[in-house]
Amino acid sequence: MENNYPFISMLRKYVSSSVLLVIATVAALIIANSPWGDIYRDFWELPVCLSLGDFNLYSHNGHPMSLGEFINDYLMAIFFLSVGLEIKREVLCGELSSMKKALAPVIGACGGMIVPVIVFFLVCPKDPIMERGMAIPMATDIAFSLGCLSIFSKRCPISLKVFLAALAVADDLGGILVIAIRYTEHLNLWYLLFSAILVIVLCIGNWWGVRTKAFYFNTGFLLWFCMLGSGIHATIAGVVLAFCVPANIPKGTKFWIDRIRHKLDHFPETTVTFADRNKPVVLSDEEIALLKSVESASDHLVSPLQDMEDVLKMSVNYHIIPLFAFANAGVNLAGMSLMSLFSGVGLAVFLGLLVGKFCGVLSFSWLGIKLGIIQMPQNANWKSFASVCMLCGIGFTVSMFMAALSYPPEHADLLNDAKLGILCGTVASALIGCLMLNKFLPKEVQN
Repeated sequence: MENNYPFISMLRKYVSSSVLLVIATVAALIIANSPWGDIYRDFWELPVCLSLGDFNLYSHNGHPMSLGEFINDYLMAIFFLSVGLEIKREVLCGELSSMKKALAPVIGACGGMIVPVIVFFLVCPKDPIMERGMAIPMATDIAFSLGCLSIFSKRCPISLKVFLAALAVADDLGGILVIAIRYTEHLNLWYLLFSAILVIVLCIGNWWGVRTKAFYFNTGFLLWFCMLGSGIHATIAGVVLAFCVPANIPKGTKFWIDRIRHKLDHFPETTVTFADRNKPVVLSDEEIALLKSVESASDHLVSPLQDMEDVLKMSVNYHIIPLFAFANAGVNLAGMSLMSLFSGVGLAVFLGLLVGKFCGVLSFSWLGIKLGIIQMPQNANWKSFASVCMLCGIGFTVSMFMAALSYPPEHADLLNDAKLGILCGTVASALIGCLMLNKFLPKEVQN
């Protein structure tokens, strides 16, 4: 279990944020269908400006971004930066760091991306506009799915938790590739050239051992602005930046630990009695310099990748993702009926998540296990494994994001149908998955 500490930490992080995600989603649905619904929808259309003269930093194609576009294009770039850092860490030294470790979740993720697209294609009417949403049911929401699994934390083997988390990470990587390829607009070669130059600058910074976060954040912001104008979706800038952030400690941990010990050996020791505990303590300039040197050495013990991941996790999990959910989950049910879920885009997304994800992950994994390519997660059986595969149909954050990219405002009816399919598919997958887990998991876990 100690070997899985990074994943256990990630599980706790996503489980706690999933509660806020549920609250934001429910609040958005209630407000969007209340007397304040029009105010709610108009609020996200407010323009966002950061201007210097006639130049507005938050503008796209000459028009200021709306608040909704700012969340989807800018704040979600920060979300994808966090996802990219997570993917890089897992590829370098985590559950995706070797063929043996990565194969099971990657094979499952491939099935979980391919089969939902096939289901969507078979169910959706043959309309070019509707078919733009084919990629919507590809994603697994890591926060929601791990949140459901956490209900059975005392009964679920750690291997199943690791499998689901690694599969969701691999899913995110697939989703990122789809966004980069599928939703690229007409390219602006000048902005594309500037983006390429900035990526080279980031790579050189990595090669030279630049460790300051300010360099990567500032260059990454410029990269986001150039990608916004290039036609490639701006959120890809976050992933590209993540892959350029160093993950190593060039001098090793021993060098910095020895330096810290050396500095502390020169720091004067004082003993404070109970009577003197409230007396002020004034350090000399030399003592302050020693402590700052220790602080600097301590910073070098954490790689820039993990440092940035730690800096971003609170903002991403407790502010950006809930805000995204609140802005995008407000489906206007006026004039809609549940019949929208039994035809068109709504049905295609719903079945893609509920049936496609489950069948895709389970069938590809079954084939891999039967061919001897991968192994069943430790202490799991087919029934418990199938229960976790059902949770893979919980698609929310990235699915909502892809829905907004697939159906622009002029196709608001299709966007609402897609959102309804996402919400119902997510809830159905969660309920069925939890019922299956409750029935098939052992009463006591054996790790």
